[in-house]
Amino acid sequence: MPQDLFLHRPRIVCLTGHRHITPAHALVLPALLETKMRELIAKGTEEFRAGGAMGFDMLAALKVLEIRESIPALRLRLCLPCRDQTRAWDEYSRRAYQYILDRADAVSYVADNYTSTCMLERDRRLVEGSDLCLAYCTQNRGGTFYTCTYALKRDVPLINLADELPK
Repeated sequence: MPQDLFLHRPRIVCLTGHRHITPAHALVLPALLETKMRELIAKGTEEFRAGGAMGFDMLAALKVLEIRESIPALRLRLCLPCRDQTRAWDEYSRRAYQYILDRADAVSYVADNYTSTCMLERDRRLVEGSDLCLAYCTQNRGGTFYTCTYALKRDVPLINLADELPK
């Protein structure tokens, strides 16, 4: 991790990543994510922001909740696209989502119901006001790529965990 990312305290870190995690990455990503989160917390991070999607978003939110058991001051803020985000999800995913939602310190919604723009607006809200973006981005397309690109355009430093995983 480049040292210049920490010339300032990364107080608020947004999280973004793909819905689908490759099997090879799924074996090592949780431990790498926890290591990076703990490094950021040691450098001053107080809040993580997640977007509530299946895959990396939920993994990261659950990891924040797990770490918060030993660091109670740590906060999880959910920036969600719409209240009916889980309408087409399977029961297991809806239960995991509800578990996270019930334990988040703050929750905001872009819209009550799905719109053609609510996902991109959610992605922008995640980045705005963040000091750093922690990502799992393996593709040059889609919402995660958009969020990473948006962060860099707004001069929000980016750490892509995919760069540290096997190809």
